[in-house]
Amino acid sequence: MNRSYFYLEMKTHELEVPYTSQKRRVRVLLPKNYEEESERSYPVVYFHDGQNVLYSKEAFSGHSWKVIPVIKRNPDIARVIVVAIDNDGPARMNEYSAWRYQESNIPGMQFGGKGIEYAEFVMGVVKPFIDQTYRTKSDRKHTAMIGSSLGGNITQFMGIEYQDQIGCLGVFSSANWLHQAAFDRYLERKELLADQRVYIYVGTEEADETDKTLMAGNIKQAYIDSSLSYYRKLLSKGLALENIAIDICSGAIHNEEAWAQYLPTCLRFLGENW
Repeated sequence: MNRSYFYLEMKTHELEVPYTSQKRRVRVLLPKNYEEESERSYPVVYFHDGQNVLYSKEAFSGHSWKVIPVIKRNPDIARVIVVAIDNDGPARMNEYSAWRYQESNIPGMQFGGKGIEYAEFVMGVVKPFIDQTYRTKSDRKHTAMIGSSLGGNITQFMGIEYQDQIGCLGVFSSANWLHQAAFDRYLERKELLADQRVYIYVGTEEADETDKTLMAGNIKQAYIDSSLSYYRKLLSKGLALENIAIDICSGAIHNEEAWAQYLPTCLRFLGENW
């Protein structure tokens, strides 16, 4: 077997975030034979929570999305450029929420509202840099975005706000119940492009310790209800049925190990027309 198949080159960049003036690590995983096939350009898949995407040793839960093994073990999946954008640690909950959240069980705890600025950073700084630096297919059809939990929230928001530039979404275990009413009002005001492809994933045993501080009641059901609401609203706004896929996974909990199992399914669906 050709050993070059197993070699994937990684590039690391530090890009300045305009609203903090701090550098943010953005890593780029290039497809096999990227240097040799110098005339070929590639779709791009952007991931939020970059620390959790590539290596388990640096992932929050101790288990990453296993993107590199997924690419190696599934040669039928379209070759892509993977862009992993690190989260900002303590500011993650602010950046991945486009709306403020103030209904926590913890007195005085509030977060969110920086999502619009974070989205502007991704689309105004990161994407142009990637398109200028690498051989990308920069059009919306070949631009995908994937996120989980609050990363799923910001993926949903950006998938609407920047639908003219992002044609494919992977929304895993979105915590959109945190600001469901605000998101629903926002979505209701928007016209959607019917050809956007959206993959939705949710487990039946979602919820972690942080969630329990943010909401009373059945959080597991809240995750399912929110994902189903998103699915129905996309259909009602005109997305074609064949462009939306949803997996509701029995027994699946809220972590990267669960999400990694369905990443190949997501990538196959999003890349069906690449």
